Amino acid sequence: MIAATLGALSVAAVAATTPPPALPAGWQARIASLLPLAGQSATLLERRPSISTLELEWQVASAGGDPDVLRQITLSAARGIAPTYDKRLNISQEDFKRYIVFQNTLASTGKTFRLNVTRDASRVTFGDGAYMNGVLKGVSIDLKTGEMRGPEGFTARPVAVPANDDPDRGLLVRSGFQWRMIGNNAQIGNGVRGTLNLLQLASGRVVLSYTRKSMIDRKVDDFDRELIVEYSR
Repeated sequence: MIAATLGALSVAAVAATTPPPALPAGWQARIASLLPLAGQSATLLERRPSISTLELEWQVASAGGDPDVLRQITLSAARGIAPTYDKRLNISQEDFKRYIVFQNTLASTGKTFRLNVTRDASRVTFGDGAYMNGVLKGVSIDLKTGEMRGPEGFTARPVAVPANDDPDRGLLVRSGFQWRMIGNNAQIGNGVRGTLNLLQLASGRVVLSYTRKSMIDRKVDDFDRELIVEYSR
């Protein structure tokens, strides 16, 4: 089933036949400044579910709802407990459901380690090591063209990630880039579907994440693999 899914992906060339186009002005230096250094010290992050009640609090206050009931709901949400509707909030149950926002946030695992990364004047290449779980093994990024290449033999070009200063919309991002790797070669049995994010947060820290499902020599990963790390540059 998984192999069939990968087989349905668009076919991509294993090797580029023409040089990749030049990056937009300023991108080359920016990408190079955000990518990790050789042996970069990093903190392992993980996704944790959270519940946002900011919109609910504003709506209940505007409707003259019971502040004590609202306080109990926000405390429950802060502990990750799904809140239940109470008519004393003075809003409808439908509105209550609409104003409760379930989302994932990134949190530190408390584990710090050194990324297995080699870097020269032209390329950053990832290896494997403790806590990396093979997710980035064999991935490289060309520092001149910005082109990403994976061990499956496919390439991807970066796109800019827009800034975000609204905490309700996720990470507070100053700037960043994303690579979407999608390809399949039925003849050799390789395929991949992955997304790599390289983001500078409002705090100045850098978040690097890669989520992928791949097939090499007709051997398919049983599940999506993901690595999320944070570091200073």
